[in-house]
Amino acid sequence: MKRVIRTGKTAGPYSPAIATTRQKHIYVSGQIATDLEADIHIQTQQVMQKIENILGEEEAFLSDIIKTTIFLADISDFKTVNEEYTKFFPMDPPTRSTIQVAALPLGARIMIEAIAVRE
Repeated sequence: MKRVIRTGKTAGPYSPAIATTRQKHIYVSGQIATDLEADIHIQTQQVMQKIENILGEEEAFLSDIIKTTIFLADISDFKTVNEEYTKFFPMDPPTRSTIQVAALPLGARIMIEAIAVRE
């Protein structure tokens, strides 16, 4: 069984996140910043806060994330993103892939998707 987690409008035909009831997994769709004019520091913070809010709807936490994928419009932002990302995972960060893409929705500089497992 699956349950869609809705936390607001999406930019397209997808669910912000889906929780499975049997396995206690939460799959968070790629999230972009709310302020697309902001620098990469702020965009990264906003994306992580959006993910944290989505997980909160299922009484889950960032520490429940086991895998993230970070999509960057410019791989030269990698170091800066790491600086901000580390603040959200001070201990035992999840596994992660980071890739540069040709473009992101609405001109975003970063998009992050996540998989969490609740204990």
